[in-house]
This record gives sequence, structure tokens and C-alpha cells, in this order.
Amino acid sequence: MKVINKPDNPVTDEACKAATGKTFSEWFAFLDSHDGLKIGRRESMMLMIQPGRDPWWPTTIYVEYEKHHGVTKKDGLLEGFSICATKTINAPVDKTYKVWTDDKGFAQMLGDNAKQEVKEGGAISCDGGCKGTYTRVRENKDLRFTWEHPGATAPMTVDVMFQDNKGKTLMNVMTSRIQTRGESDGLRDAWGEALTRLKGLAEA
Repeated sequence: MKVINKPDNPVTDEACKAATGKTFSEWFAFLDSHDGLKIGRRESMMLMIQPGRDPWWPTTIYVEYEKHHGVTKKDGLLEGFSICATKTINAPVDKTYKVWTDDKGFAQMLGDNAKQEVKEGGAISCDGGCKGTYTRVRENKDLRFTWEHPGATAPMTVDVMFQDNKGKTLMNVMTSRIQTRGESDGLRDAWGEALTRLKGLAEA
């Protein structure tokens, strides 16, 4: 799967000011005045949400705010961004799961001659340099694997959920611990395209 590590908007003071009315530094001062680190991400973002404006910015500002204050997890990395790609597929869960876990189906879904071993500890790879390792496999329920792609700052975690919705499959692919906005937006687009291909395969 090819991921273009490019943010939807420039992560600059100029772009932030134009979109939100404040620069990053001004937002940092605003969050400090409300004990932003103490109240946490959710409450801080509620303070920044502005009617009619792109919700992309509050998340970006808060991640940059944590970076500004040097807030990291035990592994030394930022909590970073999380993205979720969803798709409703007009096919039962067992068929959708079978397409994902089938070698040919997986290769068509991800492209780039993708390969996988669907077992805990099994590898994921593709010719373009993406790689990962399955850490949880629960048939017709969910999958979890680590993920890296060219240009990625650090390994991420991907959780894939197959949920029944009256005979259809509600797909949910969540990627967490993404370190930059560019990687986050690129992955959101890439997983969206992959799920569209999965939908076509499962519904065929």
C-alpha cells in the first residue's frame, strides 16, 4: 500500500492563523491558561472547536502542543494521531474476512504485491517497503498488526474490526500512534482506498 505522507493543510503558523484565528504559539498559551495538559486531549479539543471550521485543526494543535511540552509515552514517542477508516460492505462478515485473509484478495486490496502470513507473529510486506507483524488474529472478529511504510517516523498499531450489521459488514480500520500529521492524512486516504477495493472484492 502506497502512502503519501502529505498533510491536508500546511502545519505552519501562517496556515493555523488563517484557519483558526490564532498561531500555534497563541493556542499553546491559551491551552496553558486552561491547564491543557492536566485536562487532557478531549477537553482541550472541546475548548478549541469552532462552529463551521475544520475539525482537522484542534487535533493538530493539541498534538503539536504535547510536542511543544515534550510529552511522550514510555517508549519516548508522542501519543500522536489516530485515524479511522470505515466502510459498509454488502457481504457477510465471514466472506469479507476471507477476502482480507486470502493471499490473492489481500494483494489486490493493498496493491504493491502485498503479502501476509495471517497468524500471530506473521509478517506483512509489500514491494514498496511497507511492513508489519500480526499481533492478534481472531477469525471473523478482528486483526491487529504493527505497521510501517516508507517515510514513517515510527511503527504504528492498526486494529481491524469486522462487525456484522444485519448481514452486511461494517469495516473499521483504526491506526494509532501516528507521529506526524502528514503520515496521518496519508494513511487515512490510503486505507480509505484499500477498503473501497475490499468492498469491490467482497461484493463480487
